[in-house]
Amino acid sequence: MAIRIGIVGFGKIAHDQHVPVLRASPDFELVAVASPNSILDGCANFKTIEQMLASDDAPEAVSLCQPPQVRFAAAQTAMKAGKHVFLEKPPGATLSEVEALTRIARDHGVTLFASWHSRYASGVETARSWLQERTIRSAEIEWKEDVRHWHPGQAWIWEAGGMGVFDPGINALSIATRILPDFYLKQGALSFPANRAAPIAADLDFVTVDGVAIRAEFDWRQTGLQTWDIRVDTDGGKLALSKGGSELAIDGVAQPLPPEAEYRGLYDRFAELVRAGESDVDVRPLRHVADAYLRSERKQVEAFED
Repeated sequence: MAIRIGIVGFGKIAHDQHVPVLRASPDFELVAVASPNSILDGCANFKTIEQMLASDDAPEAVSLCQPPQVRFAAAQTAMKAGKHVFLEKPPGATLSEVEALTRIARDHGVTLFASWHSRYASGVETARSWLQERTIRSAEIEWKEDVRHWHPGQAWIWEAGGMGVFDPGINALSIATRILPDFYLKQGALSFPANRAAPIAADLDFVTVDGVAIRAEFDWRQTGLQTWDIRVDTDGGKLALSKGGSELAIDGVAQPLPPEAEYRGLYDRFAELVRAGESDVDVRPLRHVADAYLRSERKQVEAFED
C-alpha cells in the first residue's frame, strides 16, 4: 500500500521538486497540502498543519517544507499525532531542536528523516567509493551563487535562523560529510551585510582529524556562471565534483554516472525508513554551520538590497 503523505509549506521547492516525485512514486500518494497562501489541484488543501491532521482523511506522513525557524512546532505536532516526518534541509534552526525531535520520534514510534538532497546527486556515491581507497592530501569547496536569482524577495533567509549563505552552503557540507573523513573548523570569517542578520559569504578553514586541510568558500554575490564544486587531491589522482555533485571527473576525465534523481532518492529512502520503523537524522552538516558561527570572525560588508 502506498504511504499517504501531505506537504506542509508549499513554496518553490515543494512545487518544483516534491510534487513531481511524489506523484510519480509507487511508494507514496500525495493527498494533502497545508499552506496559508497556496493550493495544489488534485488533493485536499488546508491553511495549517493542524487542520490537515484533524481532517477525516489525514495523511500518514508529512513533508515539512517551511522555513527552518518554524519547523520544530510542525514536526512536533505531526509526530505526537503519530505521523512520520520528512524534514527538508536544513532540518531545523538549531541543533538542540533537531535532537529534541529525534527523541520525540523515538517516544512516539514514528520515523523522522532529516533529508540532505545534495547527497543524492548522481556523482556523490561514486566519489565516496573512489576516495575511500585513497589517501586525501587536501580538499577545496567552492559554492558560489546569486541569491537574487535563487531566493528573490525571501526575507526569512536573512533573519536569525534563516542561515543566509549557509542555506546553499549546507548542501556542500552535506556532501563533504558524506565523502570526506571527519573534519572540524579551525578558523573562519563570516561576512554580514550591514542591514542583515545572516551572512552573505563565508571563508572557512577545516582540518581532518589527521591534519588534512579542507578550504571552503561560500558566497551569495556571484552573478553569471554559478559554482558548486568540490575538488579533492589524493595520492591516486585528483577528483572533481561539479554542478552540485551531478558531474564527476577523475584527473580531468568525466566519469559515467546514473541519471540525476536527488528527490527520488530522498523519497525512496524515506519509504524504506517508514517501512522499517527507523529514523535517519544526521546533524553533522548543521553542526558545521553552528561551529562556523562559534569559531569565525565576523565582518560587516555593504548593505544588501533585493
